[in-house]
Amino acid sequence: MPLTRIHWKNYPAPVLANDPVLIQNWDRLNAEHGDLPFLSADVVNSALRILGNGQERLLVASRGNETLAMFLLSPAGKFRWNTFQPSQLPLGAWVCSARENLVEISRNLLHGPLGFSLTLSITQVDPRIAAPQGDAPDLKQADYIDTGWIDIEGSFDDYWNARGKNLRQNMRKQRTKLAANGTHLKMETLRGHADMAAAIARYGSLESAGWKAEKGTAIHPDNAQGRFYLEMMEHASLRGEAVIYQYLFDDKVVAMNLCLERKGVLIVLKTTYDESIQNFSPAFLLREEELQEFHRNSKITRLEYFGRLMDWHTKWTDKKRTLYHLTLYRWPIIKKLAAARSSRGGQGAGKVEPASPVAEPAPTAS
Repeated sequence: MPLTRIHWKNYPAPVLANDPVLIQNWDRLNAEHGDLPFLSADVVNSALRILGNGQERLLVASRGNETLAMFLLSPAGKFRWNTFQPSQLPLGAWVCSARENLVEISRNLLHGPLGFSLTLSITQVDPRIAAPQGDAPDLKQADYIDTGWIDIEGSFDDYWNARGKNLRQNMRKQRTKLAANGTHLKMETLRGHADMAAAIARYGSLESAGWKAEKGTAIHPDNAQGRFYLEMMEHASLRGEAVIYQYLFDDKVVAMNLCLERKGVLIVLKTTYDESIQNFSPAFLLREEELQEFHRNSKITRLEYFGRLMDWHTKWTDKKRTLYHLTLYRWPIIKKLAAARSSRGGQGAGKVEPASPVAEPAPTAS
């Protein structure tokens, strides 16, 4: 059916948290197209309440009685809108029926319920959910970051033998040295609702002792980021989707991964480790044991990072894809003016500032 038959409703974003029908439709569309746990309605509602600025809007598209798409948007300046995109969300906050074309429905949105708007940017789009279509007179597609993943298939030995010689030797030497020192290594997996608060506090303590504390971006129970992750993980634990892996040297936690799991896909949201430890890579040791477990247990079939692909990721996988931004312009001339302004060193209309990567790198010990 033609997109001209789409009807839009424009709500204050907090309506999503209080309307059971909107919540049901959001989660239905997410399940239909991507099915990502960090885009569940309870997660985006937590992000709106804790990380939003109160100016966000919820745009709902329907055809007849069927809801087709829902976008959470933030004003990005005069006559400009972006998808709601705090750095804690790996992708932009929108959901859409798999039968709809993202570019076409976004174009319809720009020319419909937003009033007089010059640009609309859909940020951090995963090509697995919406395939890139390239530029058009009123559309700019811009690469954001490369991100990696690991398919869990075959045996761990096959996977491990396909990794670089340096990584395999490095891990073996570290384990041999730790064993010679009498250090007991242990991986723990936390899933229970009652485990989340203490685990997030431990994660914050590790992260706050490292470089992120100096930048003011570390998780802490008293800051917005800490409150968001705790609420997200507690809600996810009630669905059986929260997983926190922690690695211990004797009785000391030295590395942690905050993860969400749904339908065989494990998403690593954040990684931290004890930066005071020299000559060992706790986060790498933890990842090795995680992957051993995944290959033993066929429940996990794919590990996703979603953060910016770093050199350390490439030691674990050679798979990557490019997340991208879409910017729609009300008229082609606006795109030309924005490009001209950008070429002169200014910020063109519709320019999207990329969010920070979600997952943090771990060093390789020498």
